[in-house]
Amino acid sequence: MSYELTGKLIARFDVVQRTATFKTREFVIEKTDDIGGRAITNYAKFQCVQDKTTLPDKFSIGETVKVYFNIKGTRWEKNGQVNYITNLDAWRMESVNLQQDAPPASDNVPEYTSDISASPDDLPF
Repeated sequence: MSYELTGKLIARFDVVQRTATFKTREFVIEKTDDIGGRAITNYAKFQCVQDKTTLPDKFSIGETVKVYFNIKGTRWEKNGQVNYITNLDAWRMESVNLQQDAPPASDNVPEYTSDISASPDDLPF
């Protein structure tokens, strides 16, 4: 299942080589919502893996971006203790232009009127 989140890129961390064949990188998005007249700010830390570790490089700190991601959960057991880890795995990022204006209204919009006086025999075809 795929999700998306739009917010401000506020942190970008170094690539971490986990094993000889597996690397990860994390970054953080700040998202502020107005809830009942109160600004609530949340921070979501995402993970990129393998060839996706370069995704955050295309964006500047402070830039508003949309992140597409999957939620991945892992069960981890060590010394008889069971732990669960949840990752937000980013697979795509794109820049968001907050100045998106509605398309301008066209002055060449045809007007359609109903002419009741026209007889059915006055068809144009």
